[in-house]
Amino acid sequence: MAVLLKLTARRSSASTASKSFSSYLCRGFSTSSSSSTLNPETDLKLGSLFSRNSLPLRPEPKDRNVQWVFLGCPGVGKGTYASRLSSLLGVPHIATGDLVREELNSSGPLSSQLKEIVNQGKLVSDEIIISLLSKRLEAGEAKGESGFILDGFPRTIRQAEILEGVTDIDLVLNLRLREEALLAKCLGRRICSECGANYNIACIDIKAENGKPGIYMAPLPPPPHCATKLIQRADDTEEVVKNRLRIYNEMSQPVEDFYRQRGKLLEFELPGGIPESWPKLLEALNIDDHEDKKSAAA
Repeated sequence: MAVLLKLTARRSSASTASKSFSSYLCRGFSTSSSSSTLNPETDLKLGSLFSRNSLPLRPEPKDRNVQWVFLGCPGVGKGTYASRLSSLLGVPHIATGDLVREELNSSGPLSSQLKEIVNQGKLVSDEIIISLLSKRLEAGEAKGESGFILDGFPRTIRQAEILEGVTDIDLVLNLRLREEALLAKCLGRRICSECGANYNIACIDIKAENGKPGIYMAPLPPPPHCATKLIQRADDTEEVVKNRLRIYNEMSQPVEDFYRQRGKLLEFELPGGIPESWPKLLEALNIDDHEDKKSAAA
């Protein structure tokens, strides 16, 4: 797909070489880790993971792709917009939420513990997130992936510091949406139990008031063959969603400040659904999507 990326990726001037991303994540985390909430069997496995030797030094590719981070409340649409930009720019979209859900659906040692954490609306511990992300990055490295869009990581100052010591993040995009719209959006989410496709039955129409612009987000209804097979995620209840948003807001400010002080944070207030937000997001990122323009002109 023809894309003109006018945003120049920043390069690290401190060094011409960087250690393996996944290896550094493990080592950086193990040197500053707080007490673990995992069981002894899992602790032993993670301890083995964190104590591995780092991979050899390798030069950073001069033509590497973008290395972006997406921040935003649960349900704001990070996955949707990160996936679109991933396809547009030709970089992998790595969502820690997806990694957690994959582990939940597996028979791995963390599955039962994750179910309890997620169903209570709590945040998954750093130990688990680092472990899952490290495995994903190693797999991508083996396939020759260059660049990435991280979705859901980092979510703490400690994670941000580890990431900063590992690689040069070009841009941190912070997606924002009014809380009443976020709540309605989360409660309207549905998944097809057969094919796994995501839909949303909520029609959000919030009128402008007190200086705040109105927001309209049309529902994303399923096709007929999925309509009778829709299920709701166990953690998409009003109580759990509100608790999840409260926890996120408490923890997000320090991370936002961390990147704001480094001149890497871009705030973007979603004006509505995908039709309204996508072109404005591309404009904010200084990206020209020639294929999108061709489709609009056709």
